[in-house]
Amino acid sequence: MTVAALVLYVGALVVLFGVRSWLQLRRTGSAGFRGISGTPADAGWWGGVLFVVAIVLGLAGPLLAVADVVPADPPLGVQVAGLVLALVGFAATLAAQTGMGESWRIGVDTGERTDLVTSGVFAHVRNPIFTTMVVAQLGIVLMVPTWVSAVALVALVVAVQLQVRAVEEPYLRAVHGDAYRDYSASTGRFVPGIG
Repeated sequence: MTVAALVLYVGALVVLFGVRSWLQLRRTGSAGFRGISGTPADAGWWGGVLFVVAIVLGLAGPLLAVADVVPADPPLGVQVAGLVLALVGFAATLAAQTGMGESWRIGVDTGERTDLVTSGVFAHVRNPIFTTMVVAQLGIVLMVPTWVSAVALVALVVAVQLQVRAVEEPYLRAVHGDAYRDYSASTGRFVPGIG
């Protein structure tokens, strides 16, 4: 199952970041990458750095297990549950990215103005892309339960919290004002009805 986890993770990276950015570039003239914002004194900067760390460690976990550098031999039922979570998580991430349309970005450019997306899954959850990425990484951890994969999951959760709370929500409040405040009052931050 370690090879399957590695192939799935690499495939997800190619589709979720490579293909999605290429489609965004063709559609809007921008690949959607805004990079890491701020300085090391800013929580948002740490969110961006931890996101990169999570992606790298997320890839390293299955890679090290395939190379037999770190052991990963959970029961088959755990591996299958992980595979299902990873597949559902990655597919839902792509669906949520697609649901953002031209407003999809990685990072925030404070001078940029995009539409506030409140339809589809965004009618229930403000950050479904991040939620489903965490679900997918949890699946990878179950497929390849190494300390590297577990650290990747923790780094991703912390990165998402910092990115949302310190960068994205302040930006959306500043750009969309009352519309965002009303929207956030009626939708959950990461799951419906919570936050």
